[in-house]
Amino acid sequence: MLTRALSLPATVRPLSGIVLAIGLVGCATQPGTRGVETMDEFVVIAHRGASGYLPEHTLEATAMAHAMEADYIEQDVVLTRDDVLILLHDLYLDDVTDVADRFGGRQRQDGRFYAIDFTLEEIRTLRVHERSDRSGRAERPGRFPVETAIFRIPTLAEAIALIQGLNRSTGREVGLYVEPKAPAWHAGEGKDLMAAVLAELGAHGLRDPRDNILLQSFDQAALRRARQELGSKLRMVQLIGDNSWNESPTDFDRLRSPEGLAEIAAYAQGIGPWLPQVVNLRADSSVTATGLVAAAHGHGLFVHAYTLRADELPPAAGSLDQALDRLVREIHLDGVFTDHPDRVRSYLANPPELSRPEH
Repeated sequence: MLTRALSLPATVRPLSGIVLAIGLVGCATQPGTRGVETMDEFVVIAHRGASGYLPEHTLEATAMAHAMEADYIEQDVVLTRDDVLILLHDLYLDDVTDVADRFGGRQRQDGRFYAIDFTLEEIRTLRVHERSDRSGRAERPGRFPVETAIFRIPTLAEAIALIQGLNRSTGREVGLYVEPKAPAWHAGEGKDLMAAVLAELGAHGLRDPRDNILLQSFDQAALRRARQELGSKLRMVQLIGDNSWNESPTDFDRLRSPEGLAEIAAYAQGIGPWLPQVVNLRADSSVTATGLVAAAHGHGLFVHAYTLRADELPPAAGSLDQALDRLVREIHLDGVFTDHPDRVRSYLANPPELSRPEH
């Protein structure tokens, strides 16, 4: 799932810094389509696992998210050169591995080391660390030490096996929230990413709309193809970004319109917008809904917004509990992607009586 920082005027700073990131989730039951009625219905989606505590998309982060009682664990997926599905948020390996040290000279003209240029055997040699910039500095310094690179990139099959195994041993039913990353880009590289993902899910018995899985994408054409041409019956979530991101060929402005939401309702069950697309948080701490949540509910769609981070809250949002109180009780979101699933679960289990931040 794409992560974006806000760059809005100081008078209109949406609930990000919360860096709200997209994504869909469903609860242990079916996600609601008319807004959350009780705290138990609000869906907690672990964004790339428990990524606030361990490096994203590692098996360790997945296991921790399961232990923190997330409803769903998000899995971003790309293909290797030898057609193996691996968990990776970006198309390239640079920001979370030591690929430059191990395979110097294998980068493309833009300086990036793309996963699709490496075999699984080669990727197995890499060590994963906390996300860093190109100079090696941690993107979020207070998290797991960036110099402690003791993790590996898992395959989608391994992540599914881990979640299903933990479901069996704990008796809890945690679902998967899967995003094939950039299907159109993969097609340009000669690979059918969506078909590969559906085949892998099917091999693990995940084919039915009643299965505890959601398939998400920014690419409208890819989701439509999965439904109409590839015959997928899985529940789907249309991610919504900003056209300036060039995330996919999709026109996100149109998708937020009444006509666009009606189109989405024909093939998907929910939408996954960027948090600033559902809420306006102003410098004076006043909150207004953009109307997108209500409009989506009017078309029978649930809304899971991204990404809520406890360590990136804007001052005007107040505490994490205050931010959640607004999202749940005032904006009526159905779920949220979060790097800190334990913090969201704690709020939902015992929502405090909150006072608003001082103006």
